[in-house]
Amino acid sequence: MTLGRTKGVDILVSDPNGARMIRLEVKTNYRSTRSTGGNSKVFGKFVSAWMMGTKHEQVRGPNLFYCFVNISEYTKQFRFYILPSAVVSDYVRAQHQLWLDDRSSHSRENTLRIFRIGTRGAKYPIPAPIDEDYEDNWDSLRG
Repeated sequence: MTLGRTKGVDILVSDPNGARMIRLEVKTNYRSTRSTGGNSKVFGKFVSAWMMGTKHEQVRGPNLFYCFVNISEYTKQFRFYILPSAVVSDYVRAQHQLWLDDRSSHSRENTLRIFRIGTRGAKYPIPAPIDEDYEDNWDSLRG
């Protein structure tokens, strides 16, 4: 753990052979509304969502991954979603552009971005990361 000393990284993971170093940024949510998912009129049905910033549209790298943690307020169960930074960056950028294009949902630009995990079988206006593909996706860190 970096204890806040490494900008943009919460956990550094090293291959015991020293061949690869993974940077892991952890995002958590705990609210009951996010724990139970939802349905956005612009984006559709989602399993969970996390607040992001404008920087997440650009931050990417082959050794940077995100661990999105969903903590259920009622059951105290943890769900982990492991995604490559390129998937997160592409989605955050596309969802924000979709939000900008839908003028009925807002009146001005802001720096807030939302990362959502979708569910298989649902229809989305932009390609969405699907829960089954990324939940407990720890093997993706092995490369």
